[in-house]
Amino acid sequence: MRTLFASLIAAGGLIATAGLVCAQNQSAEVHVLPVQGNIYMIVGAGGNITVQTGKDGVLVVDTGLEPMADKVLAAIKTISNGPIRYVINTHYHADHTGGNVKIRLAGSTIVGANVTGDIQDAGVGAAVISHINVLNRMSAPTGTQAPSPEKGWPTDTFLGDQKKLYFNGEGVDILHQPAAHTDGDSIVFFRRDDVIATGDIFTTTNYPIIDLAAGGSIQGTIDALQKIVDMIIPIYGQEGGTMVVPGHGRLCDFGDVLNFREMTIIIRDRVRDMIKKGMTLEQVKAARPTQDYDPLYGSTTGFWTTDKFVEAVYKSLKGEK
Repeated sequence: MRTLFASLIAAGGLIATAGLVCAQNQSAEVHVLPVQGNIYMIVGAGGNITVQTGKDGVLVVDTGLEPMADKVLAAIKTISNGPIRYVINTHYHADHTGGNVKIRLAGSTIVGANVTGDIQDAGVGAAVISHINVLNRMSAPTGTQAPSPEKGWPTDTFLGDQKKLYFNGEGVDILHQPAAHTDGDSIVFFRRDDVIATGDIFTTTNYPIIDLAAGGSIQGTIDALQKIVDMIIPIYGQEGGTMVVPGHGRLCDFGDVLNFREMTIIIRDRVRDMIKKGMTLEQVKAARPTQDYDPLYGSTTGFWTTDKFVEAVYKSLKGEK
């Protein structure tokens, strides 16, 4: 799944590289996996996509890479012919929001009759929901990068810790997690079907991605992982219970998230102790505080290497960017 990310780490943070992504992913396969209840997981389009279906229509969490949007729409059609009513963005990175324009415009917003008579395009396109920080980052230029296309920007933002929906007979909690992977991350909890979509707060393919330039932090990531652990109810002594759709990687349950949280805490504590001893960043990297976890999460190539993770932890603990 690492080849499906839409961003590379540069000195100033995560920067989208659309041309490279297009070249790598236009021939990629998209697959639909049932999760439980009315929830499905679409993989292969960049970041994982979560789909909820029912009598009210379709709700989509994240939209993958822009070049994969047509394949994602075709995959959604294999699940449901209902209208796409809502898109929720867990954060702003292009591997999770690149398909916003096409997927939003393929849907329609639920509006009242007193509105449609006055505003002709009120119902055009699905509503796109996110924390306000996602809109702020998608609409603002970053370095040499222009803002993302305006038609893909969130249309319904929230400022606090939570936004609630009731859709397809189910309560949907959108829970902001401050200063985690970024400053705009949200967890999406489908309460009846007992499924959590985490965005890139939790992945199975790499160490935690901490976008310092976008307000991310190691402690915020740990706090968010703890929140997910607290929300999960496992089946005692068995696999199952609350199911978790990570930002990248395979479908998970309680044990997977618990192990990831423990790994993150242990590495944070190791790096913090090294900082207390006065070790420089290069000395910390040389000490390899991640060594025992590298077979599971480490990488020496690609956009998010082990060294970059250690550097992000070090700088986060020292209050640097």
